[in-house]
Amino acid sequence: MQVLQVQLEVGPDPAEVGRARRWARSRLAGSGIGDDEPLAETLILLISELVTNAVVHTGCPAVLRMLFGAGAVEAGTVRVEVADASELPPSPRHADGDDTNGRGLELVDGLADRWGWKREGRGKSIWCEVDRGVPEIAYLRCAARRAAGAQRRLFPPPSPPAAAGAPAPVPLPVPAPAGRQTVPS
Repeated sequence: MQVLQVQLEVGPDPAEVGRARRWARSRLAGSGIGDDEPLAETLILLISELVTNAVVHTGCPAVLRMLFGAGAVEAGTVRVEVADASELPPSPRHADGDDTNGRGLELVDGLADRWGWKREGRGKSIWCEVDRGVPEIAYLRCAARRAAGAQRRLFPPPSPPAAAGAPAPVPLPVPAPAGRQTVPS
């Protein structure tokens, strides 16, 4: 199996993320993945998130690599790697409702078929793979994970029973969602 690898050096400036997206779109088109294919949009979003994380969180230059025909699933897998000079491993966070950041790796986890990181030289490389022809499955998997997370936040598991003689817990009122009014019963 032949693997095609292309790479782009990205400067430590957030404006470089747009340049990385444009470069990636042209490389995807050159590999036969059309701009209007769901796979292209998925890959561009993944690239945008990984490059943004590298540039914003490390303040160092990065290298974006795309490998076509890589991975275990036939020759249809596209692998994206972003290497940076930071030794710190990626730190997934969970963003709350109105947070404006903290969703990058959560998106990568939901949209990529596989992802991870490895030490590379003095820094690290974060990678993800998308199998060609299945971005719709990745989207559904992401939606299912988000729904499960929302369910855990709305309906946490029950607390263990209180010890003998301990006061019973007092239920807290649950605020109504914005835009709705509750009517006392």
